[in-house]
Amino acid sequence: MRPYNEKISIYNGMASTVAMNFSNNFFPIFAITILNATNYQVGLISSLPPLVALLMTIPAAILVNRAHEYKKLVSLSIVLARVMFLLIVVLVYLPTESMQAWAFLGIIAFMSIPNTVANIGWQTLISGMINESRRGEFFSDRNRLLTMVGLVSTLLIGIVMKDFSENTTAYQVLFAIAFGFGLVEAFLMMKHKENPSIAEGPVLKKKLMDWSIFKHSNYVWFLVAALFFNFAWQMAWGIFNIYHVRVVGATIFWISMFSAGNMLMQILTFPLWKKWAERKSNVRVFVWAAIGMATTPFLTVLSTNLYYLTAVQTISGFFLSGVVLLLFNLLLEQSPEATRTYCITTYNVLLAFMAFLAPQVGIWLLNIWGVENAMYLNSGLRLLSAALFYAVYVRYGRTPKNIS
Repeated sequence: MRPYNEKISIYNGMASTVAMNFSNNFFPIFAITILNATNYQVGLISSLPPLVALLMTIPAAILVNRAHEYKKLVSLSIVLARVMFLLIVVLVYLPTESMQAWAFLGIIAFMSIPNTVANIGWQTLISGMINESRRGEFFSDRNRLLTMVGLVSTLLIGIVMKDFSENTTAYQVLFAIAFGFGLVEAFLMMKHKENPSIAEGPVLKKKLMDWSIFKHSNYVWFLVAALFFNFAWQMAWGIFNIYHVRVVGATIFWISMFSAGNMLMQILTFPLWKKWAERKSNVRVFVWAAIGMATTPFLTVLSTNLYYLTAVQTISGFFLSGVVLLLFNLLLEQSPEATRTYCITTYNVLLAFMAFLAPQVGIWLLNIWGVENAMYLNSGLRLLSAALFYAVYVRYGRTPKNIS
């Protein structure tokens, strides 16, 4: 029988998944079709949140370290973030499209402040609640169930919104529903049974940073490889959005089908990646996931046929499930327990910087070289990131270990 906190975490994740599927997944197409955003502004949709996260991660970590109960801080942060959906609902009444687009970007940026606190708080909370021996099974099951919920909600949106891709009211309804599920998400977060002593943790709260984490070579190598992989991965996000909507002409129905196919494949393959990681090692198996991720940009620009692109996105879900499952497990595996909060914080700070920089570089390359060449280069960089993780495997990961 599954432990209580694991069940509540899964229910909380389901509510969060629905809230995100009714909002964030459609921010780019909303900006392009309703707000008439420029390519630069579309790129900022991906870049602004990590920039704010970069600035907020250390203050957020201080708040988390000082909290006696993580769940209260995380719940409040979730509510503040989801209230921003209501502001998006009303921004369409601003007088000009330019003003609407910039207001939209401002709301997205501000939303990242509580999201950053919630993210770090949740990572720290869950690492203390789930025993190391159960992490692999728990995260595999959780990811699969959340992806199933995401699949159903995405298909529902695609069917209902099929004829309303340029209808402002339809988007307002979507974002209002997302706000409602956000409240459910916060309520379920408060239902966790947290031992207050966990919040004390092994970390000295008076210290802003523990530089000793960089003495652990396993963590440092993982950090370098993971940051480069995330840069290569996120660099194409804005390019994908622009290619799908402006070049291919995909409607909200087809955007939903892309996501649905991707999530269906993740549901089917999460157990496979868990099995392979237990048999080999997290880092070795991640190399193959990263190689697979490198094929997606190249395959995407080979055709503008919507059925073909749905197939490409479905195939990419196979490799994405490995990335989703293994990357966070690798972070916990390579972070020394005594300084885990500092390791997670440092990772999030540097990851936020990469996530801000990468989409801007991608849009810059798109404007200079065109969408096809930008995608080809991105595939090359993703392949290079796989080689870097292979170097980590050669140096530290040859001994098979259980997924943790």
